Amino acid sequence: MPFNFYAVLVSALVTLVVGFVWYSPKVFGTIWMNETGMSEEKAKQSNMLKVFGLTILFSFMLAFIIPTIVIHQMGALGLFNGKVTDSVYVELMKTHGDVFRTFKHGALHGFFAGLFIAFPISAINALFEQKSWKYILITAGYWIVSMTIMGAIICGWK
Repeated sequence: MPFNFYAVLVSALVTLVVGFVWYSPKVFGTIWMNETGMSEEKAKQSNMLKVFGLTILFSFMLAFIIPTIVIHQMGALGLFNGKVTDSVYVELMKTHGDVFRTFKHGALHGFFAGLFIAFPISAINALFEQKSWKYILITAGYWIVSMTIMGAIICGWK
């Protein structure tokens, strides 16, 4: 398997850690609350088990697909229909298995995934919801930072 399953599990938790910092009042939390009309009282009415449970589920889903974006060897695996025992695949991995398998390279691809996938999705939704550019940049920035870190962990952890 060209990726480490533990890296996927750990990277799924990145969204919680980044969110804790990103949306704190000292960073972007107060601005985000103003832009969304959220209040402390309204936030406290949320079902936190549901919010955090689904956040972890959705983060895991995202972390599960990120290896296909940040690890080039996943493409090679696809060429062999996932048969990691194919002799040609085994030889290919012996020779090229660690090419571009660094935290730095994963961060680069994670950043581009955030910029070219998460940012447009966030922006399109926000435009139709008539949200401000502050809101768009805060939300998309969160995903760009999260996916950069997730990409680094998934690609670099062998």
